Amino acid sequence: MLPTLNERDNIVSLMRAIKQELDSAEIIVVDDDSPDGTWNVAGAAAAGDPSIRVVRRRSRGLRSAIQRGIDEAAGEIVLWMDADFSMPPSAIPRLLSAVECGADVAKGSRYVPGGRDERVEWLPRMASALVNFGARCLLGGPVRDFTAGFVAARRSALERIDLRGDYGEYCIDFLVRASRAGFSVDEVGYVYTRRQAGESKTAATVPRLIWRGRKYVATILRLAVHRHA
Repeated sequence: MLPTLNERDNIVSLMRAIKQELDSAEIIVVDDDSPDGTWNVAGAAAAGDPSIRVVRRRSRGLRSAIQRGIDEAAGEIVLWMDADFSMPPSAIPRLLSAVECGADVAKGSRYVPGGRDERVEWLPRMASALVNFGARCLLGGPVRDFTAGFVAARRSALERIDLRGDYGEYCIDFLVRASRAGFSVDEVGYVYTRRQAGESKTAATVPRLIWRGRKYVATILRLAVHRHA
């Protein structure tokens, strides 16, 4: 499942790459009414292929877009990822295999063997490393990469653990609550790269990082203080 906003330059190539890795995949594009017409480009490319669906929403929000895709999906395993090629389609089979082999949730990770962050922008790379280090120290558990939304999960886990939040902090909340509820969470290393085309939504300046990061920090502190939150 692919949540999109202004990804017209990536979406068709990404759908084709996913199909090359997993021909039987059901692909759901949930587009937040992109001004660049991502929904239109994706819909034209998907014409005649019943395994690809494009949902054009009139509202916006990463967490709610992912939830819409989960609700629309037919399979017992749902995978979601960014639509900018920062998360390689080649890692999809390994995430699905981790779930098929017993994990309830499989998380693509930059901080386990086989994973790394290769973005050239040092500021968001450093900020991500610091947030994840703080999360590991305060929250414990099996997860090392709490923030990148490259996730495959069993529907049984998704039905029990709802997504909460606005932007990327939803991932921290979901992974921690799933683990605390007794669901197994495995991590699969992957190489996180800079986007292939288009403009990044990741904050690239100190003020924007602070503004967006405040929700990540608040989520970590809430989960650390309230063990049953």
